[in-house]
Amino acid sequence: MRWWDIDPVLELEKDLFPEDAWSRGMFWSELAHARGAEATRRYLVAEGEGRIVGYAGLTSSGDQADVQTIAVARDHQGTGLGGRLLAELLSAATAFECHEVLLECRVDNVRAQKLYERFGFEPIGFRRGYYQPGNVDALVMRLITNQATEEATEEKNHG
Repeated sequence: MRWWDIDPVLELEKDLFPEDAWSRGMFWSELAHARGAEATRRYLVAEGEGRIVGYAGLTSSGDQADVQTIAVARDHQGTGLGGRLLAELLSAATAFECHEVLLECRVDNVRAQKLYERFGFEPIGFRRGYYQPGNVDALVMRLITNQATEEATEEKNHG
């Protein structure tokens, strides 16, 4: 994602998440940390039919990453695009050398929960009233990355 993608992303954001859409400033702030040697964010867009049809973002801190957002245009849902975006974010988490990836998902977004479960995410808790102003709870999910599993196995074998 680049700065010129923000306006079309905001249109999609407002359509998909009308109650708790991110602001222009939030996207600018995230993109400010997505470039250069000190980058801690990875944001991407998917284009189709001459427009942005999906976007996703991840932040990293130490050995932990957090999926910040994944969105797919309504007319592209069910096409596998969400899975492709998530796979790209998980690749970024590996590049950032993260051992676990966390995310929050609305408790009423069963479709997204099923996607995350297919990638190995497991529920670990709830954040009450996380999504405002609707006061909707978030399901917190975690994935221990292959890198962490491989390192633990290597340590066990050599330790």
